Amino acid sequence: MKNWTRKALLLSVSAAAAAGTLAAVGAPVAHSRPAGPATPRLSWGPCAPVPGTAVPAGQQCATLRVPLDHRAPGGPTVDVAVTRLPTDRPEARRGTLLVLAGGPGGSGIQRLAQKGEALRAATEGAYDLVSLDPRGVGSSTRAGCGIPEADRHLVTLRSWPAADGSIAANTDRARRTAAACARDGGPVVRSFSTRNQARDIDRLRAALGERKLSVWGHSYGSYAAAVYAQEHPDRVGRLVLDSTGDPDPARVEYGWMANVGPAVALRFPDFAAWTADPAREADGLRLARRAEEVEPLFLALARELDRAPKESDVPGVPLTGNRLRQALHGALNSDAAFAPLARLVKAAQDPEGRPVLPPELAGPLPDEDASLTMAVVCNDVRWPGPDSGYARRVAADRARYPLTAGLPVNISPCAFWTYDEEPRPTRITDEGPSNVLMIQSLRDPATPLAGALKMRAALGERARMVTVGQGGHGMYLGNGNACGDRVVSDFLVTGRRPARDTHCPNRPGGGGRVS
Repeated sequence: MKNWTRKALLLSVSAAAAAGTLAAVGAPVAHSRPAGPATPRLSWGPCAPVPGTAVPAGQQCATLRVPLDHRAPGGPTVDVAVTRLPTDRPEARRGTLLVLAGGPGGSGIQRLAQKGEALRAATEGAYDLVSLDPRGVGSSTRAGCGIPEADRHLVTLRSWPAADGSIAANTDRARRTAAACARDGGPVVRSFSTRNQARDIDRLRAALGERKLSVWGHSYGSYAAAVYAQEHPDRVGRLVLDSTGDPDPARVEYGWMANVGPAVALRFPDFAAWTADPAREADGLRLARRAEEVEPLFLALARELDRAPKESDVPGVPLTGNRLRQALHGALNSDAAFAPLARLVKAAQDPEGRPVLPPELAGPLPDEDASLTMAVVCNDVRWPGPDSGYARRVAADRARYPLTAGLPVNISPCAFWTYDEEPRPTRITDEGPSNVLMIQSLRDPATPLAGALKMRAALGERARMVTVGQGGHGMYLGNGNACGDRVVSDFLVTGRRPARDTHCPNRPGGGGRVS
């Protein structure tokens, strides 16, 4: 272990000195306000209703004002919406636990509303729980690029190739989306990045009056948590990284997307086995008599919908092959979504059926949401340019991983992105305290084990990993494995981790012992 404390102090002093030499941003921007104090006070009040979620009693919200550009702390600011759920056992309180949602684009206010009560119980009241809507998300300062509505459907914002594998339409769409963000996104859109989220988190820590924050990051939030801990190793107590991607700073989000093909292929057999189980006969959701028949059936149905989209429950939004593929990708995150996916397939097969689309596929995303998602993944790292062989890579990926049809390696607006400065992703290293616990399923369709193992290797002796013997994305308090939940909760409450990397086998009802 290297002398991380001294190095972090030197880096902090150097960064502060450099920041003092930078000129402030000159012109005000949309959604910006004059800069506030270096450590603003938070004025807590009731939270606005969260759609589809009951806000726990006692959850409060506030607004944190942060610099638009942290290199110019005296310039314009943006607002970051923050939330807290105080411990219900003040005598047991040991600190503050920051909950970071996935995405990019996930709302921390919503996630705390969804998980707060369970998390408070699992950690025995040891923490005040806090979270935030990162800039660009939810109740925080938002901005859009003016992306046309047709380009903001999930199956067009994500670059699903045409039925014949062509990427010409994807290329045109990617070019005009990047041009719109360069033309109309402005400084706010250009500020949407993981690096700025980490800086905003440190402002929140200071505003809370905390010397350290413990952190539970989920999915993309686990990467943001790892970046924060790398940049500020002395300001993190206990760190849980749940469902983590490959932190390679040369690739980051580009690499995560490329990993989706093999991840979906590894997870799909879980769905196939579920829907081929004779128990599905009772509810009409058995798709085949044998699990190995389900993938050919699904692929044939997707091809048929490529040729002849089927009218859905949403006027003007038919079920296409790519919408079916996108529905599959979302449903593989949790076994609980298998039944709705099987119903979608059954309705698509029925000549008289009218498929009910999942909510995320029923219409275009708001411009601000679409712009935020693209901006973060493009601002974080430079993607390969438009002439780097996307068509060739798509053809190879379609052949190898037909369930994802070339999407994971296809061109995106990032290939045409305009940068104010070259992206500099944080390199995750083993320099820092040994205070990290990772939890990961064996068959994660979004952040596969192979990528998480690279995060584990980068962290070295700073981390321990617990793998969970099931599929799904988001393990802690998420997919019903009592063994994994127990290991993470014990770490957050007591600080104890397994002495070495360990495994929780899957058991009926989510049990099992650490092995």
